Amino acid sequence: MAEDRTQQAPRPSLSRQLLPAVHGLLARPLSSYYLLLACSGLLLLIGLTMVFSATSVKAYAENGNAFSAIANQAVFALLGLFAFWVCQRLPAGTLRDLGKFVLGTAIVLLCVLDLLGALNSVGLLSKPRIGPVHADLLWLYFGPIGLQPAEFAKLGMVLWGADVIARKGPALGHWKELSRPLFPVVGLLFVLVGYNDLGSMLVLLALIVGLLWAAGVRLRIFAALGVLGLAGISLLIAAASGGAGSGQTGEENYRLARLTNFLQPIDQCDLNGPCYQLIQARSAIFEGGWFGVGLGKGALKWNWLPEADNDFIFAVVAEELGVIGCGVVLTLFSVLAYTGFRIARRSQDPFRRLAAAAITTWLVSQAVINMGGVTGTLPITGLPLPFISAGGSALVVTMAAVGMLASFARAEPQASLALNARPPARWVRLVWAPLPPLPPSRRPSPAARETAGAERRR
Repeated sequence: MAEDRTQQAPRPSLSRQLLPAVHGLLARPLSSYYLLLACSGLLLLIGLTMVFSATSVKAYAENGNAFSAIANQAVFALLGLFAFWVCQRLPAGTLRDLGKFVLGTAIVLLCVLDLLGALNSVGLLSKPRIGPVHADLLWLYFGPIGLQPAEFAKLGMVLWGADVIARKGPALGHWKELSRPLFPVVGLLFVLVGYNDLGSMLVLLALIVGLLWAAGVRLRIFAALGVLGLAGISLLIAAASGGAGSGQTGEENYRLARLTNFLQPIDQCDLNGPCYQLIQARSAIFEGGWFGVGLGKGALKWNWLPEADNDFIFAVVAEELGVIGCGVVLTLFSVLAYTGFRIARRSQDPFRRLAAAAITTWLVSQAVINMGGVTGTLPITGLPLPFISAGGSALVVTMAAVGMLASFARAEPQASLALNARPPARWVRLVWAPLPPLPPSRRPSPAARETAGAERRR
C-alpha cells in the first residue's frame, strides 16, 4: 500500500497568531477607553507600591510609623480618583468654559509664588511669607494647605489653549492669529513658571508644541518657537545667578551646573558635589541588574539617594525591580502614549482632538525628561514621574487630565454609537459616567441632495 506523502501545512508562528487577535481587540469600539483605564490604573498601583517602598524607612525613623508617608499619598490618590471621576463626567463645552478660569487662577498663584520668592531674594522679606501665605520654592502654602501652581498651569494651558486654537480654525496659518492671544499668554507662563521651575517650563513648551502640531500649524512656526524657547532657557539659566528659583546671588549657578555636569564625563565630575545624586542613581540601576534585589530590599533609599520618593523614584524601581520592572513602566507609558494619540486621531470635535494630543504630550514628555535625568541621558530638571512619584498636586492634576482623556475616549464616534445603542443601566450612568453625545450625522444637506438628484435624472 502506497504511503501518503502529502505534506502538512506548516503551523503559523506565534506572532502571526497573536496579531489578528490584537487587531481584533483594538478594533472594538471601547478599546481606547479600556486601554487608558488599564495603563493608568497599573501605573498608579505601581506608584503607590514604590512610594511605600521608598518612604517606609525614612518615615519610621522620623515618625515611628512606616505608613505615614504612604497614607498621605493614598489620600492624594483618592482625591485624584475623585478628580478623574468628575472630569470624566464633564461635557466638552463645560471643559472649554473652565479653561480660562483654571488658567487665570494658575497665573495668579504663580505671581504670588514668584513675588514672595523675589522679595525674599532682594532682602525685602526675611522669609518668603506674608501672613498665612508662604512660598517654599515650587510650593505655595495657604496655612497648612500646599499646592504647586505649575501643575494647574499645565492643565489650564491644555483647556484654554485647545479652546482658543479650535475657535480660530484655519486662521491659524497667519502669525497675527497666533500672536493674539496665544503667544503672549504662553510667554507670560514661561516666565512665571520658569522663574522657579525650568523643568515644568520645558513640559509646557512640549505641551504647546503638541497643541500646535495637532492643529496643523506650519513647520516654520515650530522653528520660531524653538529659537524663542532656547533664548528663554538661556535667560532663565542666567537669572539663577541673580537669585531666581533656588539660586543665590553670587553663588554657583545651579542650573548651569546641571547642564555642564551632564556634558562632563563621570570621572571628571565632583562625586561629592553636584554629581552625587546622578552617581547614586546610576549605582541603584547597576545594583538592580535584570531582576532587581527584590521589592522593599533596596539599600540606596536609606538616605543615600536624595529625593528617592519623588524625582528619583525611577532609580528605586530599577534597583528593586531591575530591568524587567523598568521595562514594565516603559511599556505602560508607551501604551498611554499610543492610546492618547489614538483618541486624538479618532476625535471628530477639534477641541477634544487638540486637548487629547496636548495631555498625551504633557504626560509622556514629563516621563521622558524624568527618566532621562535619572539615567543620565538628559540633564536633571527636578520633574516628578507621572503617577509614580510622591506628591499631591501633581498626582491629582494628572488624574484629572486622564479623566478628560477617558471622557474623550467615550466620545469617539464608534464608542458613542455603541454606548448609545446598548446603554448601561441607569445606576451605572448616574454613578460612573453619563452617555456620551452621538456623533454628528453625516447626511447631506437639502441642497446637496437636490444637486445629487438632478445629476441622477440627467
